Amino acid sequence: MNEFRRLLKYVRPHWLTFVAALAAMILVAIFETATGALLVPIFGQFLPSAAGQSETLFDLQRFIPKEPWYQAWLAISLMLLSFTVLKGIAEFFSSYLMAKIGQAAVLDLRNQLYDHLLSQPASFFEKHRTNYLVSRLVVSCSAIEYAVTGNLRDVLREGFMLIFFFSAAFYFNWRLMLGALIIAPIIAFLTSKFSKALRRLAEESFEGNKLLTDTAQETLSNQTIVKAYSAESRERERFGRVAQIIAKANRRSGRIAATSPPTIEIIGTIAMLILFYFGLREINAGRMDAAQFFTFLFFLFRSYDPMRKISRQHNEISKAFAAAKDVWNILDEDEVLPEKSQPVPIMPLADAIELRNVSFSYDNDPKKILDDVSLTIRKGTMVALVGESGGGKSSLVRLVQRLYDPTSGSLTWDGIDIRDARIADLKKMIALVTQETVLFNDTIRYNISYGKPDATEEELHHAASVAYAADFINEMPEKFDTLVGERGVFLSG
Repeated sequence: MNEFRRLLKYVRPHWLTFVAALAAMILVAIFETATGALLVPIFGQFLPSAAGQSETLFDLQRFIPKEPWYQAWLAISLMLLSFTVLKGIAEFFSSYLMAKIGQAAVLDLRNQLYDHLLSQPASFFEKHRTNYLVSRLVVSCSAIEYAVTGNLRDVLREGFMLIFFFSAAFYFNWRLMLGALIIAPIIAFLTSKFSKALRRLAEESFEGNKLLTDTAQETLSNQTIVKAYSAESRERERFGRVAQIIAKANRRSGRIAATSPPTIEIIGTIAMLILFYFGLREINAGRMDAAQFFTFLFFLFRSYDPMRKISRQHNEISKAFAAAKDVWNILDEDEVLPEKSQPVPIMPLADAIELRNVSFSYDNDPKKILDDVSLTIRKGTMVALVGESGGGKSSLVRLVQRLYDPTSGSLTWDGIDIRDARIADLKKMIALVTQETVLFNDTIRYNISYGKPDATEEELHHAASVAYAADFINEMPEKFDTLVGERGVFLSG
């Protein structure tokens, strides 16, 4: 229920659209019920002696002339066609409006999740694999989106259908309907048992899909290493083990999903046979006629269809709740570096960056990466950090960027402890050139101006010239607006 309540927060801003969608769903149920109510006058046209002066829902019999027969046929045909068209229009709006709500809600959720990820420090990304985070952003949010646009819509619409069908059946004979409701607790118990089992298996399948995505992406992104060591068979076995877990969970889920409808249907059929007996008794007692009895049966039989559809939604809704739980876990994990309420302003470096007795170790790791390091880096000087792999060179640079805070000691910028400054102000003062070339799948202009999005054309051309890139950029068909492709693949050659 906690996942459902949190999900409703994203739907709440669109409550007017939701109310309109609910109204459309109610109209669908009304027109569907009115269509069924026409069975009484239709039955009366074919067997007048059996139907007599039968009344039906919404007093529809008042709009049907008794003679001549073709006028009665015309009235019934017009009503039947009108109800069908109006139901189709209402059904369109109910589906479209729920899809609109689902898209808007998931757009808000995706943006919130992405903003949350971007605001996390480097330590957060050490705890979570990139594949896992991307899967939550794409796969989990898609499952939640379908839960709103499809599953929730179907549950609500079929729920209204069920209410109207039950009401119609009560209208025609409340005694028979009370007898039919004896079966309801049995079906409710079976549905509950089936849904609990399906939810457990849905979570197992969902977790397996996450692991499968991670395994496949890891192997394919490192395919050169896999091929270099002839590890294809090992990776195939690793992938197969995970896929087998998913297949096993889905088989069990499919077995339960396949068992649920026929079990409920068999119980319903036995109940119907009993109802035939009591229905005949009601007709012989003069409390209803044959037309009303068969219309009663129509609504009773139709009521099992929405019940079956609602029961089938449990599996999909369970998957959506499992996906929502993963998203909430990420949103609830917040490791933003602390900032002072009144930060000290910093200016471009005028004197020096100084490390004073700095020690550093990563979270949950007692090993010190840096131990009592002191260093002064004067403005205008070039400093090279040389050492073996894992010696702390990259960690020191990250401390200067304030991607982490030192375990002890301090790091100052012109005498100002960088923990007293705004992180955003500090980042404006630092340019980073990594060992690995990093290019975003966008234009050359976007990549050059990444550190200064509002850069002028003159500044762009100057930066390209300094980087000795101006000549080959000018040879490109779109120049600065040329797409570089993923990792700059379009610039090769």
